[in-house]
Amino acid sequence: MADFGLLFPGQGAQKVGMGAELYESSAAAKSIFERANEILDFDLKQLCFEGPQEELNKTNISQPAILVTSLAALEALKETGKLNWASCKASAGLSLGEYTALAAVGAIAYEDAISLVHKRGTFMQQACDAQPGGMASIVGMNREELGAICEAATSAGVICMANFNSPQQIAIAGELSALEAACAAAKEAGARVFPLQVAGAFHSKLMSPAAAKLAPHLQELNISEPEVPVIANVTGRQVTQAGDIRECLLKQVDSPALWVDCVQTVIGSGVTQFLEVGPGKVLAGLMRRIDRTASVTCIGTPADIENL
Repeated sequence: MADFGLLFPGQGAQKVGMGAELYESSAAAKSIFERANEILDFDLKQLCFEGPQEELNKTNISQPAILVTSLAALEALKETGKLNWASCKASAGLSLGEYTALAAVGAIAYEDAISLVHKRGTFMQQACDAQPGGMASIVGMNREELGAICEAATSAGVICMANFNSPQQIAIAGELSALEAACAAAKEAGARVFPLQVAGAFHSKLMSPAAAKLAPHLQELNISEPEVPVIANVTGRQVTQAGDIRECLLKQVDSPALWVDCVQTVIGSGVTQFLEVGPGKVLAGLMRRIDRTASVTCIGTPADIENL
């Protein structure tokens, strides 16, 4: 395998049944799910495999579920011997996927990542419950144009650009009144607007209470130097030192996720082949909008691994 980068999905990739085939076909994947169930205070495996979808969609459930399924897929791939680790040149994940990206390259122990992401999801859900908010995907508008719209909408409440998913697809997040104003202005300017079915205003200042609760747990986290460069969401740049990793993970909760910048950083280093490891194919879809010269192979099932 030529040089490649690893990509890990974020919240929204969850789907009932994810990981079930991996569990049945791979001893390494099975071990990941069993370890997760021992760490958590609920049956994550059953929720991943059997649902219900409404429960799996909850922020405190979906975040560890996606991380565990992604790590299980990675371990199942490693088990086959098909993965040439020496050719892995970068690791990146969208939002919660950054924790998976760090765990995958040895910066965070799997057990710590599972526990921490469950806490992160719990604190974020609590912030959503305390301060109602929402998100919308804006398509067909660049950063400068949408930034001006968000700035104008701040008169109605907290609002910001939250996820830079592709050059022409940016998610905004904030208080419902401000979100409504920004969406109306974006539509009037000719953009397409898609409300997102999420619990609240992720990657905005409405998540600052969650960041405050997560901070002491991040301070206690044992972080090692990554075996492979990891790209941080909040900077779009490589991060290697433990202190910098902690700071980026903390800021990430209530700051924009610069996914376009992350991908462009890796491509700029000469890597054009990627493995999207975990449930769904969201990141492969975004890659087509970021750089069509790059290729993404999705690894989420035994069949995907067999066809690699």
